[in-house]
Amino acid sequence: MNDTILLTGAASGITRATARLFHRHGWRLALLDQDAAALQDVAAELRDADGRPAWHQAVDVTDNDAVVAAVNAAGEALGTLRVLFNGAGILRVGPFEDIPLAVHRRLIDINVIGLMQVTLAALPWLQRAERPVVVNMSSASAVYGIPHFASYSASKFAVRALTESLQIEWERHGIHVCDIMPPFVRTPMVDEQSWQPPVIRRLGVNLEAEDVAAAAFEAVRSAKVHHPVSAPFKALVWMEKLAPRDITRRMIRWLSRD
Repeated sequence: MNDTILLTGAASGITRATARLFHRHGWRLALLDQDAAALQDVAAELRDADGRPAWHQAVDVTDNDAVVAAVNAAGEALGTLRVLFNGAGILRVGPFEDIPLAVHRRLIDINVIGLMQVTLAALPWLQRAERPVVVNMSSASAVYGIPHFASYSASKFAVRALTESLQIEWERHGIHVCDIMPPFVRTPMVDEQSWQPPVIRRLGVNLEAEDVAAAAFEAVRSAKVHHPVSAPFKALVWMEKLAPRDITRRMIRWLSRD
């Protein structure tokens, strides 16, 4: 079977739900996360056809040497990597100036630089696969910058731009690059925030990790580049394309008012 997928951030949230869905459909998994204990639990749950835990390795995606070693080990263990799911990411919300610079930097390092490092490390393996796909976790925050999510929005704008660039650039490799763009999702990353931004209080958290996993599964079989999740957000994407940008800015300002 050549349906293999490497997933980062696999120990919890959206990536864990995505791993479960692909596993149910018979895919072979390679799981990466920096939380070794939680990752081991997920791997034990998602056993292969021989009853062995899914292949897994603890790794910090900001450590490039460790990333290269882990991705190569995953490729060797599975024989091929047909899909890369870049799900590793962190969130910190609050007024921009109240968040320490080190936290902003760590967020960018994981959400952007880490994603780039994993993608580059996986390239040789993707080039050997049939119908290879890269699926990046972007966000609704990549459509218009969200107050109190400044560095997170910036990271997801970067992911969106990288996705669009590589989708064209990597056509020469036969690799399809796309992203998933959900609004707020009920995950530990969101639930553990110590402060709730006004935009979440007004819009609520209406998606589950499984909703985004389903979008990721469909993305692997689609030719589209961007995959907005949920009907309301799809409507917002169309509005952003058709309406003057000032209308979107006014709406975001209203949703984010104190």
